[in-house]
This record gives sequence, C-alpha cells and structure tokens, in this order.
Amino acid sequence: METEATTPAERSESDAPQAEASLGERDLAAQLQAAKALADERYSELQYARAEIDNVRKRALRIADERMSHSRRQTFGKFLTVLDNLERALRCDDSQDLRGGLQATLKGFEQLLASEQIVPIETVGKPFDPRVAEAIATRESPDVDDDVVLEEAQRGYRLGEDLLRPALVVVGKRSGDGGDAPAA
Repeated sequence: METEATTPAERSESDAPQAEASLGERDLAAQLQAAKALADERYSELQYARAEIDNVRKRALRIADERMSHSRRQTFGKFLTVLDNLERALRCDDSQDLRGGLQATLKGFEQLLASEQIVPIETVGKPFDPRVAEAIATRESPDVDDDVVLEEAQRGYRLGEDLLRPALVVVGKRSGDGGDAPAA
C-alpha cells in the first residue's frame, strides 16, 4: 500500500480555498451581525419617535382642552352678573322695578357682548345691505326712499369683522302715488 505523501506546500495549496471560504463566511457573518445591530438600533429609534409623536399629540390635546375650558369659564362667568340681574327683576312686584331690572339686564348683556367684541349692526334708516341683513318684509311708505330699512325684527351682530348673525329687517318701498317729488 502506497500512500501518497504530500508536501507542506501542497497541503497549504489545498487548504487555501477552505481558508478563503472560512474567511468569507466570517466576513459575511460579521456583516450580517452589523446589519442586525443597525436594524435593531433603527427599530428602537422608530419606536422612540412613535412614542414621542404620541406624547406630542396627547400634550396638544390636553393643552387645547385646557384652553377651551379656561375660555368657557371666562365667557360663562360673565353671564352670571346678567343672570343675577334677571333674578332680581323677577323678585320685584312693582312694574317700575321690574322694568329697571330688565333694563339693567339688557345693559349687562350689551356690556358682556361688547367685551367679547360682539357689536350690533345698525340698519334702521340706512340703505338695505344684503351682506348684513335679510329682508323679511317690505312696506310701502311715501316718505322713504326705496330699499331703506324701516325697522328691525331682529338685530344683527358682528364678531369683530365677521358677521355673527344677520339682522332681520323690514325694507321700505316708495308708495305708488304717481310722483317722484316729495309732497311739500
């Protein structure tokens, strides 16, 4: 039996591909491990970002609720003085006292609205403006020009520059007396 003898040089040549494969596997394993670590890190960052977004959303909702609650307390607190005036007016037996109580209540409401920049729209005696009023009726009248507001059925209001509620008005029409010139 003859055995083949291999020299150390031959052995190292035959082991070279195995060594290269082993080094390649180790490099791939190291790269895989690094990629997994990076993926874990990015996933942690994503989870943190999601939690932060959720916290910001919750904080924004809480702040909005607090502001709304504060605003409501301020606004409705102003109505209490007006409510007090109404209660005093209802306790009065004398019609003059009742009238005085109702006038105080009306004045209180007007002040409350003014403090919130809510102002009435003046329409009576002025030309009809469909941007701030709705005509609910017309009335013939010999002593007014066409399309002049004769009376308000319901007052209109502005909140700053915005229309809060249009006025409901009666608009005048010159009666058909045949002449354009007013009677002297």
